[in-house]
Amino acid sequence: MTAPQTPAPAADADPDILRERALAALTTARARTALLTTAVDDPDLTAQHSPLMSPLVWDLAHIGNQEELWLLRNVAGREAMRPEIDGLYDAFEHPRAERPSLPLLPPEEARRYLAEVRGRALDVLESTDFHGTRLTDAGFAFGMIAQHEQQHDETMLITHQLRKGPAALSAPDPEPVPLYTGPPEVLVPGGEFAMGTSTEPWALDNERPAHRRTVPAFHIDTTPVTNGAYQAFIEDGGYDDERWWTAEGWDHIRAHGIHAPLFWRRDGRQWLRRRFGVTEVVPADEPVLHVCWYEADAYARWAGRRLPTEAEWEKAARHNPVTGRSRRYPWGDADPEPEHANLGQRHLRPAPAGSYPAGESPLGVRQLIGDVWEWTSSDFLPYPGFTAFPYKEYSEVFFGPEYKVLRGGAFAVDPVACRGTFRNWDYPIRRQIFSGFRTARDASSEVR
Repeated sequence: MTAPQTPAPAADADPDILRERALAALTTARARTALLTTAVDDPDLTAQHSPLMSPLVWDLAHIGNQEELWLLRNVAGREAMRPEIDGLYDAFEHPRAERPSLPLLPPEEARRYLAEVRGRALDVLESTDFHGTRLTDAGFAFGMIAQHEQQHDETMLITHQLRKGPAALSAPDPEPVPLYTGPPEVLVPGGEFAMGTSTEPWALDNERPAHRRTVPAFHIDTTPVTNGAYQAFIEDGGYDDERWWTAEGWDHIRAHGIHAPLFWRRDGRQWLRRRFGVTEVVPADEPVLHVCWYEADAYARWAGRRLPTEAEWEKAARHNPVTGRSRRYPWGDADPEPEHANLGQRHLRPAPAGSYPAGESPLGVRQLIGDVWEWTSSDFLPYPGFTAFPYKEYSEVFFGPEYKVLRGGAFAVDPVACRGTFRNWDYPIRRQIFSGFRTARDASSEVR
């Protein structure tokens, strides 16, 4: 059954509708933050579980500090509550490895600060005029802060995965589905399409503006690459064959002794993985998770294919060849519902490949949203006409060939921070993130 098309409120929507949407997004994010920071005791909050990540207590106070900065100071024009802590929670001033040595707010004080900021922010929300400035139009600043908190919730969930010890989080598994037996790939017709957005009210600067792109015809995997398929690459000696790797990738895996996805280990003839404190057999039908860009690229070469470009990924996800229009999501303009995608930490794992037929694209591509972030072949670059807003440190300082683009979100991503135009980026060596991939090939190339 097709879901009713209920897009996000437009910029000129009734202020009460905008206020209700902002309140819901902020409340959902805060509930998740509370879950992630009460599931462990204070020593776990203040410990650094990996040099790649901040202590959880740093994320906790940073969330409050950014909310105060943008909603209380910038939107409402209020004086700083605690200006002396701004530097401690400036992500650009202190690398993650240094943060445990800083005089951070202890857990209880961080929670009080977070609660006090939120109480004042809700007062601001109640009195804000949603028209007149770019920061407040359609409640953008409130949406930005909800997205920021959810992004740090995803970061904290990564920290939970890296944390040693027994399981601290739980969630039901995705509904079992029959093994997917449909076509392994889909042909995406060549031609022009609209990429990015100029109308999504809470879209961030790197998603803007909408512009026309021309993409030649190509084939793309119907589902993300599975653990079972990736195991075939391993068993065929993929990690020991230099042919499949870029020079940088080969040097990286050799230097770090990488021979399988992060958190995997071999036990006799089977592979096991550690997932949020639980050790289990790697499920063959799930999308592969915790692989870096170099691994995804090597697998694609081994399979006689390649990673899709960012433009190809977005065309496969948003373009409707019948109408010629780009949708907000693969299934249409409606906000995500549970039948569309695995989002919002509803589960603590990807759903089996081929799940969520209600969320497939017009061409029949599945799981483009949710389950795993998908590496693309593209560097993180600005769109034509890009303008940094509201600060250049969100996107502009990261543009360049050092970062690769990921698209689509993961089970750890909340719907407010995931849409057909949303762009993520990271170093090609990153594996602790909830990353997977699908492959593509030119329409003129042959299947291996």
